Amino acid sequence: MSLKLVYISLFVALAGGLRLPVAAQNIRPKMLFGDTTYRKPGYSKDPHVIRFKGRYLLYYSVPMGKDSTGADIWGIGIAKSPDLTNWQKIGEMKPVADYEKKGLCAPSALVRDGNVHIFYQTYGNGRKDAICHAVSADGLHFTRNATNPIFRPALSDWSCGRAIDAEVYKFKNQYFLYFATRDTSYKIQQLGVAIAPATTNFNREDWKQVATDGPILKPELPWEGECIEAPSIIQRGNELVMFYAGAYNNWPQQVGVASSTDGLHWKRMQPEPFLKNGAPGSWNASESGHPHIFLDTTGKTYLFFQGNNDKGKTWFLSNIPITWNGKKPVLNP
Repeated sequence: MSLKLVYISLFVALAGGLRLPVAAQNIRPKMLFGDTTYRKPGYSKDPHVIRFKGRYLLYYSVPMGKDSTGADIWGIGIAKSPDLTNWQKIGEMKPVADYEKKGLCAPSALVRDGNVHIFYQTYGNGRKDAICHAVSADGLHFTRNATNPIFRPALSDWSCGRAIDAEVYKFKNQYFLYFATRDTSYKIQQLGVAIAPATTNFNREDWKQVATDGPILKPELPWEGECIEAPSIIQRGNELVMFYAGAYNNWPQQVGVASSTDGLHWKRMQPEPFLKNGAPGSWNASESGHPHIFLDTTGKTYLFFQGNNDKGKTWFLSNIPITWNGKKPVLNP
């Protein structure tokens, strides 16, 4: 059978709701990256990619050891790539400051004025986890912001004061800092937002929490379970599109999409997940989660995400091309 006929057969099978054979379920994606420094066969979470000084840099969370109680100590790994597919680890951000001594993770990066600005969360502090900031001239060696942690939300009837999973995006001449927080029962994960002026140096005093009367997005659909987290933003025309993770890890976590004209009020673009977990036997059968939407200098768009098929014993990162029907994203596997 020709390759063209194979693809046609797979398309017909999927359209008809048939289960693919195990061989098809186990097809390795074009990109599959796992840091093997500390755990084999691989363990990497929370991807974020930038283009900087002629190469792609991938920032991700990785457990670097355990403390005296046996809890994981998290750090941030750094990898480079010439093509968004093949990645080589080239560096790490390890805990150095007192406020991050239990760990740091969930990186989000942007390039401004020839420097890489990275935003990350402290780890292991429960309700006290907060967002931090650091800057680098080479994308590898970072200087911490003297005002760290730079943001945590106010205690309220819908937030316990915790902030994780930062995403910082410039829109309408100001920076929006999107974050995930827990409710006061520490059960429901939901999203909030703060803003800073375009001239900000990202210090703590520049951030002002807005839309404080409630979360900008909270779990409401069955597949979202008790969690919405890991927002990732891209601008399409005069609107923002958010890719977000629904449900906690391995419930399974899957990726949804929402849009906004002002960055504050969000509406889901579809009731079903945009990117689902894989079929039984596939590399991401346990989840497809923690998305990052990346716009390349070529104009092409890629959705990075994490996945595994063993309920979190391993974690790998992959990407999938995205095309657009106007402002609506379309999967291009």
